[in-house]
Amino acid sequence: MKSLTELGIAAAIALAFPASALAQTPTFPSQTVRMIVPFSPGSMTDILARAISERLTDKWKQQVVVENRPGIAGTTSVAKSTPDGYTLMLTSNGHTIVNKINKELSFDPLKDFAGISRVAVMPVILIAPPESKTTTVNDLIAAAKAKPGGLNYGSAGLGSTTGLAAETLKQATGTDIVHVPYRGLPEAQTSVLRGDTAMAFTFFNVGGDLIQSGKLRGLAVTGDKRLPGLPNVPTFKEAGLPNFEYDAWFGIMAPAGTPKPVLAKIHQDLVDVLGQSDLRARFEQQGVVISATAAGEFDSIIRRDAERFGKLFDAPAKN
Repeated sequence: MKSLTELGIAAAIALAFPASALAQTPTFPSQTVRMIVPFSPGSMTDILARAISERLTDKWKQQVVVENRPGIAGTTSVAKSTPDGYTLMLTSNGHTIVNKINKELSFDPLKDFAGISRVAVMPVILIAPPESKTTTVNDLIAAAKAKPGGLNYGSAGLGSTTGLAAETLKQATGTDIVHVPYRGLPEAQTSVLRGDTAMAFTFFNVGGDLIQSGKLRGLAVTGDKRLPGLPNVPTFKEAGLPNFEYDAWFGIMAPAGTPKPVLAKIHQDLVDVLGQSDLRARFEQQGVVISATAAGEFDSIIRRDAERFGKLFDAPAKN
């Protein structure tokens, strides 16, 4: 018997995409589908894309190939691609504000994309070099306030969710910390490990082993509870920052103009794939919630977060 959640999602699909529309795409996909990841191999986005693409390949009996194209160039390639469903993009919530950090974009992050489904929500971990004097979040804030602009942070690149997490922290604490973007999260982590940057945000999937081994220092984790794999890393609330709230999301998009029947087909199959218990179990120990959103809901999330996070770049930093 299907759960109420599954029935609710099915009903949402039926309302948003009529049965007649779904029936118009019996052969999709009939060729290889590309899933563009605008971040480097080994990033959280890449890990999710490869896990999901394997399941879609099995379901569609057509190859779903993950292509890493770090940076704005990767996102641009999707925006400019043929809107037929054969080019998809798995990206993070940092996508919602790329127009704020790059005024010369040749695409609009909202108008030129159609959201298909959010696929995961997960906490982020604030890290620092193991040999630094920064042992707590309060140490980091005090050091940043003592020397505005004197500290820097690494991120997975412009428009990345880890960079957005740091900007949110800066606003919440009234600090001035300089952004140093890298090609991906592994490179940003390496910068912290070597002491080239004072801090960064990471995910358990990517940096958990380094934190457990003491090669990186975990200062705090977002969310309501500590991660099972990092029991000694406090939540931000426990660390004294109850008002800092941030969880990363990741989702799949297509170029605007992709036919609704094709979007409906992809969404319906994503619901099935993301509902597989072994896929969810694979990530849940790392605090990752794998689940699909109802048809049309992801576009609403994108617009909401574009407004919310866009304010980080519209207003001057607090002093």
